[in-house]
Amino acid sequence: MQQKILSRSVIGAGKFLVLKDLSFQDDRGRLRHWEAVDRDGEASAVFIIARIVPDDEILFVRQFRPPTGRLMLEFPAGLIDPGETPAETAVRELYEETGYHGKVLSVSLPGYSSPGLTGEAISLVTMEVDGDAPRNRNATPHPEDSECIECFRVSRTHLAEFVKRQESEGVGIDSKIYTMIVALQL
Repeated sequence: MQQKILSRSVIGAGKFLVLKDLSFQDDRGRLRHWEAVDRDGEASAVFIIARIVPDDEILFVRQFRPPTGRLMLEFPAGLIDPGETPAETAVRELYEETGYHGKVLSVSLPGYSSPGLTGEAISLVTMEVDGDAPRNRNATPHPEDSECIECFRVSRTHLAEFVKRQESEGVGIDSKIYTMIVALQL
């Protein structure tokens, strides 16, 4: 039997998020319920792996995330605005969060980072930043009023060490960063 969503009902809503009860049919035909969170609207997102050349450094941001109650080390990221492509969003968000200008190398198909909680889709955008370009020499973040973001340039060869130091200081680490560290060691 095919599994499918039968209905969605709103349990509660805030300014940005909606808590829903999803009624669905499981593979045995049974009626089941699942609570899920959606953004208010149909927002998708991007996260950016930006490599600075010729220095072979990766850009990271650190910001306070209220749901975790602490600073988090993350890749630059953001929501796709209406009418924007993932590539356009990545260029905008990289500049806003890090102050750097980069060129898009690739855009992945959307994937799901927490499918047991939300249907939010996120695309990985890889970018290259020319570290020698005059406009990238003194890059300064340009965050939105609600954001307080620090930017870090980290050598790929020292990434694991940098992350361990951040952890020892109580900073939470986005799981995508751990994935990158493991992939670099393969």
